[in-house]
Amino acid sequence: MIIAPSILSADFSILKDEINTIQEAQWIHIDVMDGHFVPNLTIGPDVVKSIRKHTKQVFDTHLMIEDPEKYVDAFIDAGSDHITFHIETSAKHEALIDYLHEKGIKAGLSIKPNTDVEVLKPYFHKLDIILVMSVEPGFGGQAFMEPMVEKMKELSLLRKANDYHYKIVVDGGINEKTAKLCKDAGVDVLVAGSYIFKAKDRVQVIRSLK
Repeated sequence: MIIAPSILSADFSILKDEINTIQEAQWIHIDVMDGHFVPNLTIGPDVVKSIRKHTKQVFDTHLMIEDPEKYVDAFIDAGSDHITFHIETSAKHEALIDYLHEKGIKAGLSIKPNTDVEVLKPYFHKLDIILVMSVEPGFGGQAFMEPMVEKMKELSLLRKANDYHYKIVVDGGINEKTAKLCKDAGVDVLVAGSYIFKAKDRVQVIRSLK
C-alpha cells in the first residue's frame, strides 16, 4: 500500500519540519483548492516549489480548482510528479491528460462522492491515477463515506477485466479501520491527513497503514 500524507493537515508555519516527520511515506499529497470549485482556499505553486528542495518524495498534486489547464504548467514547474484534476470541471479532459503525459507527468482524474464511475470510462485507458473522494472535498478531518467502497470495487474489477494500469487512490476519512476497507476493495494508495499529522508517532502510523 502506498501512503500519501496530505499536507493540508500539516502545520504550515513549520512545513519543512512537518515534511521531515513523514519521510516514511512514499508520496506527499498536495491539495490545491481555489475557493470556487470547493469551499476552501489552500496553497499555490510557490509553496510546492519551496518544499520540493527538501524531499525526494513523489509530489502527488490534486487540483480541486476550476480551469485546471490554466495552472498545470505552474505546478509542473514547481516540482509536481503527478497531477490529478476533477472530471466535474469544464476542462477538456482528454486533451489535458495528453498534455500532462507529453510533459512527463502522471495524469489522474478525481470524482466527488456524488459522481458516478461511469463518467470516467472514456479515459480509463489513458489514466495513471483515479482518485475517489470518500468525503466531500474542501476540508480535512471529515468522516469516511462507506458507500464509496463500492466505487473502489468497481474500479478494481474494471481494471482487472480490461488490463488498465491506473492506480486507485482514496482521499478522505482514512484511518486504520477505513484503510482495511479500502485495501479489501482493491485500492493502491491511501491519502491521509489528520490521521497522520495528529499522531504523536507519525512513522508508526504510516507503517501501520502500509
